[in-house]
Amino acid sequence: MAKRVGVDKWLFGTVLLLALFGLVMVFSASAVMAQATAGSPYAFVSKQAFFVAMGMIALFILMRVDYRRYNNPKLVFPLLAITGILLMGVFVMGGMNGAHRWIRFAGTTLEPSELAKPVIVLFLAWFLQTRMHAMDDVKGTIVRAVLPPLLFILLILKEPDLGTAMVCATVLMAMLYLAGMQMKWIAVAIGCAAPVLYYMLFHVAFRAARMKAFLNPEADPKGAGFHILQSLIAVSTGGIRGLGLMEGRQKLFYLPEPHTDFIFANICEELGMIGAICVVGLFCVLGYRGLRAAFLATDPFARFLAFGLTTAVLVQAFFNMSVVIALVPTKGIPLPFISLGGTSVFVMLASMGVLLNVTREID
Repeated sequence: MAKRVGVDKWLFGTVLLLALFGLVMVFSASAVMAQATAGSPYAFVSKQAFFVAMGMIALFILMRVDYRRYNNPKLVFPLLAITGILLMGVFVMGGMNGAHRWIRFAGTTLEPSELAKPVIVLFLAWFLQTRMHAMDDVKGTIVRAVLPPLLFILLILKEPDLGTAMVCATVLMAMLYLAGMQMKWIAVAIGCAAPVLYYMLFHVAFRAARMKAFLNPEADPKGAGFHILQSLIAVSTGGIRGLGLMEGRQKLFYLPEPHTDFIFANICEELGMIGAICVVGLFCVLGYRGLRAAFLATDPFARFLAFGLTTAVLVQAFFNMSVVIALVPTKGIPLPFISLGGTSVFVMLASMGVLLNVTREID
């Protein structure tokens, strides 16, 4: 196909809207808390604005870099090694809230699990592009494709971060299916993972408490069920039109993490169902344009790259929103582009720069 003059403007505009909207909602959700804990209502949003700015710079640079440059084992394997080292490095650092997810340096933090998602996509895109004819070869193709992502997933589970691990696992399965892996092997993988997932959900103390709270939050409204109930109160309070921007009440030390994991609940409370539908609509547009680029691409590497990056965003957004409205048990996972989190928003915006470069090849 003829090379396009520019990138997909719909995709670019959608990503920009999500990032800017995220800054507005982070300020709305965090201003009171920031004033109380840091002495300034702008303490949290100013940090987020810095990472959004850096992410947009990365996006503009990467959308001008030919995606074919990434189709190189001299880049893929060093990135795998660096990401693996970083994922192991978190265990050297001191924990926070019982978890080892961050590497701290120079007054800031890096969350390697956020980097793991695009690195997994890049590795699979590079590996699978020439293996579509050999997806029945278990040892030569499937095992070799699964091993590096599986190592990352196990390290992320160890942190512990079940939510991000499930996002990575879902992206892995989706890309293998796109490459032509038979459903029987996906069923085998699910069958092998099910006992492990059951053990982690029902036999690890803090997750077992979350599962009980998910099934019956009213049994312990001030303890294990607090997160879910406060989130549902925020969502239901917003009604159709919401209470108005900055007018939410649940963020006033009722709703836990209103600027991070539960920011969608704050959106529902302040902007109502209309605001929530608009946010979902933006992710739908992003998904449509990203998957369109994937399925129209004639280059297999571009197809896998676009599909994986888009799927990672959509799966993560689905999990986050599902937690907020109690469709799935509580897990710490940010809403892409919107939740407070420097590493998350920077990596997401940089990833979209790569996706936008792929769209240059699509008529």
